[in-house]
Amino acid sequence: MGKLTTKGVQKLVRESNPGMTNDGDGLYLKIGKGGGASWIYRFRWNGRLRDMGLGSYADKTLSDARESAAENRKLVKQGIDPLAVREQKNEKKSVTVTVTHCAARYIQSHRRSWRNAKHARQWVSTLKTYVRPVIGNLPVEEVTTQDILKILTPIWTVKNETAKRVQGRIENILDFAAAHEYRDQVNPARWRGHLDKLLAKPSRVQKVNHHPAMPYDQVATFMGSVQLYKSMSSKALLFLILTATRTSEVLNAEWKEIDIGKATWQIPAERMKANREHRVPLSKQAIDLLLSLSRVKGNSFIFPE
Repeated sequence: MGKLTTKGVQKLVRESNPGMTNDGDGLYLKIGKGGGASWIYRFRWNGRLRDMGLGSYADKTLSDARESAAENRKLVKQGIDPLAVREQKNEKKSVTVTVTHCAARYIQSHRRSWRNAKHARQWVSTLKTYVRPVIGNLPVEEVTTQDILKILTPIWTVKNETAKRVQGRIENILDFAAAHEYRDQVNPARWRGHLDKLLAKPSRVQKVNHHPAMPYDQVATFMGSVQLYKSMSSKALLFLILTATRTSEVLNAEWKEIDIGKATWQIPAERMKANREHRVPLSKQAIDLLLSLSRVKGNSFIFPE
């Protein structure tokens, strides 16, 4: 018997004669004793024939059944048991994955790639403060745009920098959930092409408060006053000013990073915000300051505590 046709399937269903009719490539139309019709994909696994239900005739057309059979046939050719794949998907559906649970998994998966422990603490802190009270116990698949706006709207204009970070973190978590098939691919926390149409641009609402700068004509007097102090912290401050670097970069500076002969300070990538190696030229004053410092035995830092 050749392949089934739509009219042929309809006739078999009307006649309701129990049995299995082969469409080819492992697809069968099964008529049960009670007259019910369903699609079956039959395949061989570990030397044994196995039957996999593809759905009832009432819910799936012949074309749909062939498509389902083709997908499962590909899995078998790849050495994958389609019944096991279905069981895993059903297990995922039966377990409710909340936003808090998904956030914890995301943090655990990405913690090692973050620059420092402070970054991880900030993630946990912002989620605990702004996200968990609103949608923490909500199944991740049920999160909507309105839920995101409920979190962001109250802080968008008053704490915009924080709000933008919260938005980005929720977006990453929901993308993570979609990748694990806990929800669909549509991300209600996505900024570009979605939330940017609903919330004001950050540049319009952010209030930038720059640290006040010291008047230029007072710098020489200030530097002179700092040089009067002999503490390690005052010397670190002088070095920071002379090299125009960050506080953390100076406090964590090690002698091995300094090349006195070439008058350079090479800061390794792992200690830079941009995660790129940075070379700082050292002025005569900076070199003189370094030469005046005593090295502490067993301590590699230039400015030990």
